[in-house]
Amino acid sequence: MNDQPRLPYAEALASARRTFTTEIAALQALQERLGEPFALAVDRLLACKGRVIVSGLGKSGHIARKIAATLSSTGTPAFFMHGAEAIHGDLGMITPQDIVIAISYSGSAPELLTVLGVVKRMGASLIAMTGNPESDLARNADLHLDCAVEREACPLNLAPTASTTATLVLGDALAVACLEARRFNSDDFARSHPGGALGRRLLTLVRDVMRQGDALPLVHADMPIPEALAQMSSKGMGMTIVVTPDKRPVGIFTDGDLRRLILREGDIRFLDVAAGMTPNPRTIAADALAVEAAALMDTHKLNQLLVVDESGLLTGALHMHDLLAAKVI
Repeated sequence: MNDQPRLPYAEALASARRTFTTEIAALQALQERLGEPFALAVDRLLACKGRVIVSGLGKSGHIARKIAATLSSTGTPAFFMHGAEAIHGDLGMITPQDIVIAISYSGSAPELLTVLGVVKRMGASLIAMTGNPESDLARNADLHLDCAVEREACPLNLAPTASTTATLVLGDALAVACLEARRFNSDDFARSHPGGALGRRLLTLVRDVMRQGDALPLVHADMPIPEALAQMSSKGMGMTIVVTPDKRPVGIFTDGDLRRLILREGDIRFLDVAAGMTPNPRTIAADALAVEAAALMDTHKLNQLLVVDESGLLTGALHMHDLLAAKVI
């Protein structure tokens, strides 16, 4: 006999909706309670000369770790300190210039109360996030942020659910307020996420992915088309770049140009490149963002793009495949 518990489809959805309703109500109540303590906490974080240390235990510890990560990635240097590890040596990392955010829904976790005493002696600031304004942690902190909820989503009203959601959102609100005050932008965000897709998109320059030197298929306007085709084939860019003797690009001769020329002229063996090239090709600077090159190529339906310096001389070229390989697009 299979004793595995099951929940009918309709009951599972009803349970989920009850959880959503409970947690949304908790967030709405928290939003309505926001006031001066939150604004003062933002001011302290912005004025902090050291680091922000976020601490907690159990489920609050998981939330504290996430808040520290969010602060760090949005311009507020922060790290997580486990409440239990704090009293076994990690408190040594705190300096008087730091701010400690201690998270405990009950406000009575013994380890965090020990942290409170040490932080006070060192002269660092302490911001408490609890669901009990009358707790020892709340009353002895420099600032208290109330994250109380009417009830948990857990039907037993025991498992931290709505309370952890409220605490996490309160931490996100602190991080975002500091981000906005610092005018933290997407470039700043990318610098702290260089390994991610956003970092690649915002930090990769054209010069980082362009082809240059011997990898460029170069021809002159009077070169016979058969010779130009040999250059095109050897460099694998689906085109040749038509340049002057001083390497100023005057045109581009692509696979598409070749097909159109054949349809128009038939026998092209005795024609030169100038007969079929596209003059005045689009260009971009080497110091431009690669994502800008991708946007330009997409807008004008280009597979290739030339790179020039301030004088208009050719320094490189891009193929759409180069951007794909660099994961810019």
